[in-house]
Amino acid sequence: MSTIRKLATALLCCASLASSLAFAQATAAPTAAAGRQNVNTLRTTVEQFLQTETAGQPGEVKIKVGAIDPRIALAACPAPEAFMQPGARAWGKTTVGVRCTAPSNWTIFVQAQVSVQAEYVAAALPLAQGQTIEQAQLVLVKGDIAAMPNGIVTDLGQAVGRMPTVSLAAGTPLRLETLRSKPVVQQGQPVRLVSNGSGFSVAGEGRAVNNAGDGQVVQVRTPSGSVISGTAHAGGMVEVAF
Repeated sequence: MSTIRKLATALLCCASLASSLAFAQATAAPTAAAGRQNVNTLRTTVEQFLQTETAGQPGEVKIKVGAIDPRIALAACPAPEAFMQPGARAWGKTTVGVRCTAPSNWTIFVQAQVSVQAEYVAAALPLAQGQTIEQAQLVLVKGDIAAMPNGIVTDLGQAVGRMPTVSLAAGTPLRLETLRSKPVVQQGQPVRLVSNGSGFSVAGEGRAVNNAGDGQVVQVRTPSGSVISGTAHAGGMVEVAF
């Protein structure tokens, strides 16, 4: 009987020890998880950041944030901050950084895809270099402008009356950097210099040194031979600031 009693006591001790270990593991797991950063929170931070960055974009913006490895071990951060590298675009295929400065210091980078479905301006027919663009020569097309180069024209008014710097085939999206304003002042043209200030107005004559569109800077040679700069306007007028 003594042997049986000892065996029973040993079994009870083992069961008690196993129960204690299981309880310790169960209570330790939440504590460890509580000290780690929730990756879903980081994805939300990235999405909200991109929503803010694309708030001024025309059309419908769709944001898809890439997955973050759930096994990544980052210390919990009360206020993770999203940012972008200098020169990075907040649309198309992009990368957003997320960093924590306190109580821990870490940084990760998250992939994202941002599409912007909007109307853009394209050539309805071939446009020759230097040709003044008319509205009938343009067409509005809907597509993902985030997948296109910077400076895509989205308003007909941005293109009508301007001239392409290169010939464009029909269907080509127009870009602001490939358009220039029709000159309102041409090289060698006589111009009228005007300067207005507080309580005074001065006018003079000169001759344009270069071509310039409306609102662009033009250099003017005066009868005395000096060269001054001003802002070109329609009608051969150049506004000079003193």
